[in-house]
Amino acid sequence: MSEDGELFSDLLTQWREKWQAEPTGAHELRAERAERWVRFHSLPNSQRYPQNEAEYKVVLERHNTVLDELFTGRDVCVITTGWSDPGDPAVRSDDALRLHPGSELWTSSPTDEPDPEYRICVYSYISCIRWRPTCLDPLLRSVADDVSTGVIIADMNLAQLYHPYDGGADVILADSAGRDAMRERHRGWLSKHPQGL
Repeated sequence: MSEDGELFSDLLTQWREKWQAEPTGAHELRAERAERWVRFHSLPNSQRYPQNEAEYKVVLERHNTVLDELFTGRDVCVITTGWSDPGDPAVRSDDALRLHPGSELWTSSPTDEPDPEYRICVYSYISCIRWRPTCLDPLLRSVADDVSTGVIIADMNLAQLYHPYDGGADVILADSAGRDAMRERHRGWLSKHPQGL
């Protein structure tokens, strides 16, 4: 096994121990650590999708601001998701490879579809990079367009997670005090929904 392969295997073991779940369910993580979770919206007035380059700039600035606060000067894991027939994880589009270069298959999880004709697998791909602002802009822009989904950016201890989605990002911090401080810094990016959604 390569050095990266060993690292990724260790990270998968850590993930399962910390989260008691597979990394393919990014959207479910906020429920697991509600006391450390905050959601930020990507655009003013909770607008879901950018309509022009000025709005894409706002989306990327917000993502990069929070990511830099979480991970400045640190290595991070980038996790992306793909779907295909069971046993066929190698089928990835050129765009998926371009948006997540150097990624390797990390894990797979079959959907719970009872009809075998419609059953698919969800595959997670992982890479580790040194965080620097704008380094993930093509991927984040793809998420903003609802092309890439299931993306997670995490520190190497898997204590802080950033899950961008089309319309914003769910952030899980190391503790509730850190969450509260970040929420206060970016109050203007919060939802008006009573549950923060």
